[in-house]
Order: sequence, then C-alpha cells, then structure tokens
Amino acid sequence: MVMKWTAVCLVALALLGSFCDAQYWEAAPNSQKPTYQEPAPSKENHNELQQVKQTFEKSLTWTYPAPPPPEPVVEVPFEMRYPVPAATVAVDCREKIAHVEVKKDMFGIGQLINPADLSLGNCGAVAEDSADQVLIFESELHDCLSTLVLSEDALIYTFTLNYVPQPVGPSPVVRTSQAAVYVECHYPRKHNVSSLPLNPLWIPFSAVKVAEEFLYFTLKLMTECLRYERPSYQYFLGDTITIEAVVKQFFHIPLRVYVDSCVATLSPDASSSPRYAFIDNYGCFIDAKLTGSDSKFLVPTEMNKLQFQLEAFRFQGAESGLLYITCHLKATSAAFQTDSQHRACSWINGWKEISGADATCGSCESGGSGTGSGPSTGGLGDPMEAGSWGGRKIRDTSQMHEWEADITLGPVFVEERKLN
Repeated sequence: MVMKWTAVCLVALALLGSFCDAQYWEAAPNSQKPTYQEPAPSKENHNELQQVKQTFEKSLTWTYPAPPPPEPVVEVPFEMRYPVPAATVAVDCREKIAHVEVKKDMFGIGQLINPADLSLGNCGAVAEDSADQVLIFESELHDCLSTLVLSEDALIYTFTLNYVPQPVGPSPVVRTSQAAVYVECHYPRKHNVSSLPLNPLWIPFSAVKVAEEFLYFTLKLMTECLRYERPSYQYFLGDTITIEAVVKQFFHIPLRVYVDSCVATLSPDASSSPRYAFIDNYGCFIDAKLTGSDSKFLVPTEMNKLQFQLEAFRFQGAESGLLYITCHLKATSAAFQTDSQHRACSWINGWKEISGADATCGSCESGGSGTGSGPSTGGLGDPMEAGSWGGRKIRDTSQMHEWEADITLGPVFVEERKLN
C-alpha cells in the first residue's frame, strides 16, 4: 500500500515540474529558446517541393571528333590484261566425216567444262580422252545441223560448236560464258586429171593443203622478262641467253613446236669446227649434264612457242667471242601427244620433260656427247637459210603431219668479264 502511494506522488511531482517550466518560458519570451531540427517533409508533401535546374560553373567544351583525313593516293604499277583467244579447238576434215577435238579447258583459264554443256550442232561428244582432258566429236558431213556453202573452188561444210554452261550444283552461278565456235571443212570442187590414176573425188581439204603447206619458223633472242625480243646480241660470260623458237600458225590448226637439236659454231656453217651441240637426240638439253650449267627448257605459255635458256659460253682459244646458233625445229599438230621424238627434256637432277611426261626422256641417255663434228642425232643438217627465220614444206608420215626447218641465229657476241 505504501508503495502504491509513493508511485502516485512521483507522477504528480513530474506533472507539476513540466507545468512550472512552461510557465517560466512564457514569462521570459526574450530569453533564448532551445534549438531543434525541423522534421523532414513527409511523403505527402514531397511533390510540393520546387525543382531547381542544375547549373555549371564552366561551359562544356566537348565537340564531335573531326573526320579522318583522306588516305594518300598510291601509284600502283598495274596493267590491264585482256584475255587472248585460246587455241583449244581442232578439226580434222576426213573423207566423209568431220573429226573435232575440244580441250575441256576450252577458255584456257584452267576451268574444265562439263561435257554435257557442249555440243556439235545437236550432237554430243562421242568419246573423251581423260588423260589429255579432250572431248571428241565426229559427224557425217550432212549431220549435226551442218550447213553447206559452195564457193568457186570449194565446198564448205560449217558446223557450230555450242557451249551453254549450266549452274554447278545447287548454286545459281556460272564461271564461264556461253560461246559458239564455227568449225569449217573445205573440199575442192575441181581436180587436175593426168596420166596417173585418178584419185577419189572427195579428197579432204587438209590433204590438199599438205602438198602446198609452207610454215615459217623463227629463232629470236628474248629479254629477261621473256616478253620482248632483245634488241642487243651482246652478252658476257655468266649471262643467260634466252632463245624463243616460234612456228607461225596463221589460219592453220593449232601447232606445237619442238627443238630437235641445236649446235653452236663460229660461223654460219653448222657443220664447221669447232662445233658444240647443246641440244641433241630429239629435244634432250644436254648442256646442263655436260657442264653443270643451269641451261633448260621453259614451260611454254603458247603451244606454237618454245623458250629455252642457255648459259653464255665461248669456245676455248677463240678471240672473237662470236657464236652462231643453228637449231633444227619441228612442228606437229597440238593434238598429238609427247613421245620419244617429240619432247623437250632438261637435266635437273635427272631428265625432266616440260609437260611432265618424264618417261619420254628415257632415251636421252643414249644420245651423243654433243661435241662431235658430224650432224647431231636430232637430224640437224645444212641450214635452210642463214638467218633467224625460214620454213620447209610438210614431211608426210603415216602417223602424223610434220613440218621442220633448220634456222640459224647470230652472230651472238659473248665477251669476257673484266676484273678491276
């Protein structure tokens, strides 16, 4: 009971003290009031506050970066190369049929065509030579949509070789363009009658031209880039003499030229002495094997041209330094394959043929020494003409038509190198 009354008394005293303080501050309004913080605004009046735009003491100086300067123009040594017609179609006009051969690399760009895309008129290929990548067409003269035109002296049968490429696989693209090649066979309308037995009337035009054909062969010196004829015939020991053999095709079927043999002499007479045969035995370049030089045949870019490189030399004891080079050249139809008598073999740690048919060089080991005084094994005799060009009529064989000539190039001056 006493505790209860004690608590009541304490509460009363506290209330009385609070009342006395309030009375005191009212009585003394000028006295300093206690400080207190103003309560933070509640969420209800938060939207009533005014927003103030932020300002900066310094203005902004950033700008967009300047565009890059143009790149300097560099002069590039560029020359536009235009494609040249590829000699990939050959025709053999026989007595009753036209025999046409077409390389699968028809455009000469390394892109083989699909045989189904090529036709002779409305006739497809009758055979394919997979080794040489050649398509073969044969047609009677009046078949395969051929046309006949009569001139004053000949009957002309014209065939159209049509190439229509189709997209490869599911793609819609083609890598070759359409082409049409006209193939003609000419047959004479007249025939000379003599006391000899009369030959059949239908003599192929090509056979008639065999008796009249006269092709031109040339030998010329080339520059180091192998593109131009060299204007100077002067060399020094250690130089490389680049020689190009060419057979002029004119309107003939595609031809391939070979260098059967070559000899170097001090005079235009190929049989004179001293005499050095550096190509022998039907196209064997024996100079590299005999002397350890870098002499060799070069891979041809055109079938009717053949280039080879000969390391310059002089005859021992000859003060003039003059050389005459006489070569026996031979040309055959490009349709015939390389063999032991139609080849271009170089000694490069073994016999290598420029077309890759190295087996045809097997008989090069049986050739002569290259230093004899008689005619070379390749059949080089007296030159037809002491100049850089010449020609000879065809030599008709049972297997192929062949043209040949002996051409002399020179004089070539080979000087010694001076020591300082």
